[in-house]
Amino acid sequence: MQNHIRLGVDIGGTFTDVVLEVGKDQFSTKVLTTYAAPENAIIDGMHQVCAKAGIAPNAISQIIHGTTLATNALIEGRGAKTALITTQGFRDVIEMRTESRFEQYDLNLTLPEPLLPRQHRFTLSERMDAQGKVLVPLDRADVEALADQLAPIGFESIAVGLIHAYLNDAHEQMIRDVLAEKLPGVMVSISSEVSPQMREYERFNTTVANAYIKPLMKSYLGRLKGRLADEGAVCPIFLMHSGGGIISLESAAEFPVRLVESGPAGGAVFAANIAARYGLNKVLSFDMGGTTAKICLIKDQTPKTARVFEVARTYRFKKGSGMPISIPVIDMVEIGAGGGSLAHVDAMRQIRVGPESAGSEPGPACYGRGGTRPAVTDADLTLGKLDPDNFAGGSIKLHSDASNAALNELGAPLDMDALTAAYGLAEVVDENMANAARVHAVENGEDLADYTMIAFGGAAPLHAGRLCEKLGVKRLLVPTGAGVGSAIGFLRAPFSFEATRSVYMKLSDFAPVTVKTLLSDMEAEATGFVRTCDATAPIHSEFKVYMRYTGQGWEIPISLTADQAMYPDPATFQALFEAEYEALFGRTVAGMDIEITVWAVNATTDAAVADALIATPDESNAAAFGHRDLFDPALGKVAKAAVVLRDNLVPGAVVQGPALITEDETTIVVPTSRSAIARPDGTIDITEVQS
Repeated sequence: MQNHIRLGVDIGGTFTDVVLEVGKDQFSTKVLTTYAAPENAIIDGMHQVCAKAGIAPNAISQIIHGTTLATNALIEGRGAKTALITTQGFRDVIEMRTESRFEQYDLNLTLPEPLLPRQHRFTLSERMDAQGKVLVPLDRADVEALADQLAPIGFESIAVGLIHAYLNDAHEQMIRDVLAEKLPGVMVSISSEVSPQMREYERFNTTVANAYIKPLMKSYLGRLKGRLADEGAVCPIFLMHSGGGIISLESAAEFPVRLVESGPAGGAVFAANIAARYGLNKVLSFDMGGTTAKICLIKDQTPKTARVFEVARTYRFKKGSGMPISIPVIDMVEIGAGGGSLAHVDAMRQIRVGPESAGSEPGPACYGRGGTRPAVTDADLTLGKLDPDNFAGGSIKLHSDASNAALNELGAPLDMDALTAAYGLAEVVDENMANAARVHAVENGEDLADYTMIAFGGAAPLHAGRLCEKLGVKRLLVPTGAGVGSAIGFLRAPFSFEATRSVYMKLSDFAPVTVKTLLSDMEAEATGFVRTCDATAPIHSEFKVYMRYTGQGWEIPISLTADQAMYPDPATFQALFEAEYEALFGRTVAGMDIEITVWAVNATTDAAVADALIATPDESNAAAFGHRDLFDPALGKVAKAAVVLRDNLVPGAVVQGPALITEDETTIVVPTSRSAIARPDGTIDITEVQS
């Protein structure tokens, strides 16, 4: 694999990051995202990195891509004209949700609107029971009549979600067959393939989301493949999926909902690789780009995963206020806090930041592309964190006067000048991110004081030092290529696919033969998907079951070894569950039966092995390239900060804060309370100064 020339591409809300890996050498660039035709930015970036490496695009052997396009389409409601076909009596499931009040005392509580209006939801008379047996058979003539009814409406995509179809998909398969005959140009997504799990609201919503973005993503991926081929890059193209692995372009086009968190997942893989290199078992991954900030807990060099996550939460930290997507995903908290996040003063005369973003069109005021409202990048420029002449390697000139004008307007109602308004804006956005990290840690029973932060993304190194001060995190690592970390993460990820099934089973009724057959079939399914990406690599299977005490509302994940999966024993399952339950909740519950609700098998190739860490030479003070005024929020005043070029730092070089370590894709702010040392692998290791 080391002789391959591989390209990693991450489309973000503001920038498209492109990384070319030629053996051990890396060449990277950031290009403004082109919303109308996202592939244009990829082509532009590819040519730039190929020119840096001195190769032609036809030398690239593999392209791995991640994107926020699927997420943005769901959030902004820019999907296809979609219909839902479901069981009679369940037409309103995606609107009724779970009837949970996520904000108990808000009398004006507003639930997120469903993706599909009621007139686009249709029913058929049919029913499976909870064991997958037919209660009400489906009449093919009814399906044909419904297809005729749908034809003149002009739907581009249809979602099919029937009650208990995860146990018996016969009726969903019949509906798909009829639709293929009667409406050959319409795309169809069935829940038994998209998300074969219990809980109809999450399953239906995930299937609708898949159908809603499928035409958009299939068209985009087809155009991308064609454009790359036209430019000479005729190599295989793979997509990063939300669970932290890589799938084929064809699988991604069929199940685009699995791409919803693909960009952030790449960042978590990148951070996990750095954690392995440094032997760190407790890491807080902090990824801040142009539109959002993502925070993920990484324990034992493995990102935490989940089966359900929410898109477009209407209440920032409230579970239940967003749109649930039931797929394997790296568990992280994501908030609208990026370089392009816009600020305003609310009715309470408080500065608020995000989730609205200036993106790349027009971008923050300082971009000079027509934006007039202040963004986080404007505040960073005014506070001295950014060099207006060397932003993005000098490819974008920043306009300080435009930032000051926008910030003066923001501060006017509060009697603030531009610098004070920038200070307030930056503190608000940093506190928002710190709160998100605190909430995420508490939900997982973790103390962040024990963690090391790894920061990446174009904006993260600008804010990570202050975030560490707020969270009490004593160590911060900023790896080489931090500005394009997610794209590098794509190149470190294994090929993988996770198969899931909902088959309800109590341990008192445990059936070893059924369990072994189920897990074997799922392993074959997951392995088959991985083989479409790599025909020869060794594949490992990871087995997991989700268990709870009978009557509880939610399950906890329990990992199994291959032997435990292939030779299942109820006593072993019980012991594993009780150990995990006690670790999470402090005690077990005596005298209650235990049940399994979901089974999962993840087939994966080997992840990239982290490079061995070389000992750091003796420390020496780094030479300053110059000095710049930098506002230090912890001190509440402007300090004279040394400007150091990252490329000039030799291993062992020490930079005392306050300082700015600059490179083409980002700037690392070293606060007065911290000092930094350059490690042999190029990582900047920032630690708290002992008083």
